[in-house]
Amino acid sequence: MRHMNALSRKWLPLLPATAWWAFFFLASLIGIVLYSFALKAPIDAENPVSFEILSLSNYGEALSSVYVHVFWITIRTAGVGTAICLLAAFPVAYLLATRIRPQWRLWLLFAIIFPYWVSFLLRTFAWRIILAPEGAFSKALQHLGILPGPLTLLDTQMAVQMGIIYNYLPVAILPIFVALERIDPALRRASADVGAGKATTFLRITLPLAMPGLVGAGILTFVLAAGDYVVPAILGGARGLMIGRLIALQILEAQNLPLGAAMAVVLIVALLAAGLIAALLLAIVRRVDRRLQGASL
Repeated sequence: MRHMNALSRKWLPLLPATAWWAFFFLASLIGIVLYSFALKAPIDAENPVSFEILSLSNYGEALSSVYVHVFWITIRTAGVGTAICLLAAFPVAYLLATRIRPQWRLWLLFAIIFPYWVSFLLRTFAWRIILAPEGAFSKALQHLGILPGPLTLLDTQMAVQMGIIYNYLPVAILPIFVALERIDPALRRASADVGAGKATTFLRITLPLAMPGLVGAGILTFVLAAGDYVVPAILGGARGLMIGRLIALQILEAQNLPLGAAMAVVLIVALLAAGLIAALLLAIVRRVDRRLQGASL
């Protein structure tokens, strides 16, 4: 009895957060899954969704060649954006964690997250001004002779790619910085003391220990980028379609909630699969690293 009371006191503070998560995440997720098996009702029906017959037809349509192509564009755009974010984020996080003095580190971290004090929508709209064909940036490039005519990036997939990299780069920097900051500097000094060069120390000490931060940053960036609706809607136009915007179009404009729900479920499953693959790759990297360290000993 005493053990049960102690256990209840230990888990009692988690109940509000758990209830909030269950209501706003699990309940909505279950609702999406249920709607994905329904059918779109006729136009003159009172309820736009019919649950009289449950069917897998929405998934068949969601996995048709037209929509699969949009899924592929989404995964490719999110994957390229994640890779570029990680490549750009790691040097910044490494310098912050190992080269910048602590009194300056806080200010630089503040500068990195400061854009998030501005609305995501406003920051994305700002890129329409930057990429506008008749904007100041376009005219400056023409004046310098870099472009023969107006800038044509706006309302293209490239503009969506740039918007994703800009918006989610800080998301990639912070987890990598935390992982690098937790590495004991004595490990790098010990590696140098036994004759290892900087490259060897980085590959055998720093990079393996920072790998959880890299994987976490990659998963977080990829999930956010793949489900983004704002960036494709504002910067992509008709030529920058991604699955998040396509789901919104099906629900809000086509009034086809079941098909939109099926697309959302397919996207969730794809993102879960990507997370599992990343976790598997991390486990493989750790096992290989342990074997290499054992062989070197």
